[in-house]
Amino acid sequence: MTKDTQHWYASWFDTPFYHILYKDRDHNEAQVFMDNLTEYLNVPEQGDILDLACGKGRHSVYLNSLGYNVTGVDLSENSIEYAKQFENDTLHFEVHDMCKPYKKQFDAVFNLFTSFGYFENEEDNLRTIEAIKANLNEFGFGVIDFMNSDYVIDNLITENVKTVEGIDFYQKRSLKDGYIVKDISFSTEGEDFQFQERVKAFTLNDFEALFEKAGVYLLDVFGDYKLRKFHHKTSERLVMVFK
Repeated sequence: MTKDTQHWYASWFDTPFYHILYKDRDHNEAQVFMDNLTEYLNVPEQGDILDLACGKGRHSVYLNSLGYNVTGVDLSENSIEYAKQFENDTLHFEVHDMCKPYKKQFDAVFNLFTSFGYFENEEDNLRTIEAIKANLNEFGFGVIDFMNSDYVIDNLITENVKTVEGIDFYQKRSLKDGYIVKDISFSTEGEDFQFQERVKAFTLNDFEALFEKAGVYLLDVFGDYKLRKFHHKTSERLVMVFK
């Protein structure tokens, strides 16, 4: 039996297999990034932060441990259900579509780990940036942490197998119609599964055009989680700070 999905981000993110495949993400690296970013932005003590597309909440939980009031939102009901176990008086999680403004304003809105550019309707990319703008208070900053598409394309591993928890994930990557596409297939418990990830290969220039349309101002650009200078060909990340 093969299970196919069309709106991949609404279904793939909501499966347990997504979290199995990516379970080895570097938590220390993520914490260093949050330390550096909140210090650079000078987020107020006990300031309000929105973690947009928070997944299971790893960034939100750590930011909360630093003393911030954190709201994590995500489209995936399963991810939010999991994250809610970490809730407290200053940490909350909610199912929310990031194309739409949330119901309050924040000192910072973080969109982390390439959680952008995967919409079926490309207008939703602009709507998301407009929503971030609407959710920033007078002194707030928006941050989008995206892949450096130039670097990813230049170093694309077209095919590999990753085995996690006894499941062999067959991954094929390609560039199609301006999207970086990853086809993922695997079998477990007698069932065959196929999923696809599609992320628009946005460049810095593409984001600058979106920012201009949304009426926000790009303040700084970094190339990694230590906030070092961005280089088009060698930086692994594209971290943009705007307001």
